[in-house]
Amino acid sequence: MDINSKQDLRKRILTLLREQKEEDRLVKSLAIMDKLFQMQVFQDAKTVLFFASFNGEVHTFEMIKKALNLGKKVALPKIHKLMNQFLPILVTNLDEDLQEGPYGIKEPKNEKEQVLQNHDIDLAIVPGVAFDRQNNRLGRGGGYYDRFLKTLPSTSSTIGLAFDFQIVDTLPCQEHDVPVTCVLTN
Repeated sequence: MDINSKQDLRKRILTLLREQKEEDRLVKSLAIMDKLFQMQVFQDAKTVLFFASFNGEVHTFEMIKKALNLGKKVALPKIHKLMNQFLPILVTNLDEDLQEGPYGIKEPKNEKEQVLQNHDIDLAIVPGVAFDRQNNRLGRGGGYYDRFLKTLPSTSSTIGLAFDFQIVDTLPCQEHDVPVTCVLTN
């Protein structure tokens, strides 16, 4: 699959995400949440990096609230465009702690004393436009997650969340691409 077919796949799946009925998205997201919360790796994790769902992705805000209620430390990415990376920032209240970031995605407002060290992340919940059966991911094209995932210790698990139509047989892999440990779907 060349760069054009990667862009075509990205465009096709993003359209499917946007066109999915909100009711279907929520029902499927709850099913994915149930699977995630039953996983031993999630139950054992003390600190979890989530992503703030955006533009039709698997809805994560209920997952985040539930994880906080379970007493887990929860972080969300805060984009730093100039540094071309994101920082994991601890959040405790979704209503008070978030604002719209540079790409229109909710992110933490404040980072003073809330930056989480990568070695403290037990589990990272990762978005993707598409995933393949070998757990490779196709992101939105910015490379933020690939750069971040390379910095996680080998003891940290990574789980991609996706709807069934986001799973493809194979994705092209480049040297900078980082697969996830597993992918959960509805």
